Amino acid sequence: MRAEISALKDSIEQSSELLRRRLDWDTARKRLDELNARAEDPGFWDDPQKAQSLMRERNRLEGAMTEVREIESELADNLEVAELAEADGDEALFDEAHAALKALSDRAGRAEVQALLSGEADSNDSYLEIHPGAGGTEAQDWAAMLARMYTRWAQASGYKVEVIEEQPGEEAGLKSITLLVRGDNAYGWLKTEAGVHRLVRISPYDSSGRRHTSFASVWAYPLIDEAIDVEIDESKVRTDTYRASGAGGQHVNKTDSAVRLTYDMPGQDSAIVVQCQNDRSQHKNRARAWDMLRARVYELKLQEREAAAQAEAEAKTDIGWGHQIRSYVLQPYQMVKDLRTGVETSDTSRVLDGDLDAFMAAALAARVGGGEAEA
Repeated sequence: MRAEISALKDSIEQSSELLRRRLDWDTARKRLDELNARAEDPGFWDDPQKAQSLMRERNRLEGAMTEVREIESELADNLEVAELAEADGDEALFDEAHAALKALSDRAGRAEVQALLSGEADSNDSYLEIHPGAGGTEAQDWAAMLARMYTRWAQASGYKVEVIEEQPGEEAGLKSITLLVRGDNAYGWLKTEAGVHRLVRISPYDSSGRRHTSFASVWAYPLIDEAIDVEIDESKVRTDTYRASGAGGQHVNKTDSAVRLTYDMPGQDSAIVVQCQNDRSQHKNRARAWDMLRARVYELKLQEREAAAQAEAEAKTDIGWGHQIRSYVLQPYQMVKDLRTGVETSDTSRVLDGDLDAFMAAALAARVGGGEAEA
């Protein structure tokens, strides 16, 4: 058992050292002192937007540094308990210290992954768009399954989810859906899910019980604030209004309150289309649609930077935005496999119920470890 304690000690110490290096500990401490001093300035909140941005930075730094200190303190405490228990021959106490160190090792590992979320927009809220591929009802049902999966993941992660736009399928499923996931690092996690997702199953819509393959695309892009300047040529943006779809009865809009923006962005092969219908007010939907458009354009700029920095690596790995990233096989066997990292599981029900952390963590580590530019 002592060998296991020693191995856990080494693992936790290694995680702690990596966390300190990623934080650039001395620089982070000085920056936190600076932010704390600025927050005490009587005029700090004269510019609320800037103040909020600085407070978010302060809270992230303070949280990360507190996490490292707690891990190191708990390591020392539990090692001391283990040594005393071993000296006294107290097996129950020794087992308790061993269990605590194992839990601490898991916590340190999660903190390591969390530390990878240091990109320009990683801490932001995130839009998540899901669109079915060809295949009619079967593909639309797969899009709805993905929407449920991400909603469950977000809720389990403590995030709030808002439906911004939803187009139901004729028989079942979704023609499209846009979610807004709110919470710290929402975009940092969800950006790992961008790409094409493939489902293989016996279709419930096929009376012959044949196996079908369906595809759906997922796209994540960060919610950005007014402080970030995004250049859009408004002369190339077309605005359309239409009646929002709904469940029927009193929930169906009687006016053209839904808004769709189509932007022929210079340098892009196809137009950017965003739409919003979650409010009865056309004015509010228009404002939200413009926010979404700015976010989409900003995300494209981030992608361009990432592609330029990672062109050689992507040529070797064939990993990029829009490629198939994960396969979900329900028939003739049960398997979910990430095609970028090789992470797989036979527990398909848990994955489809939102258990995505292992896939996200591996994809995030691969992005950073493979030398990709942080978005």
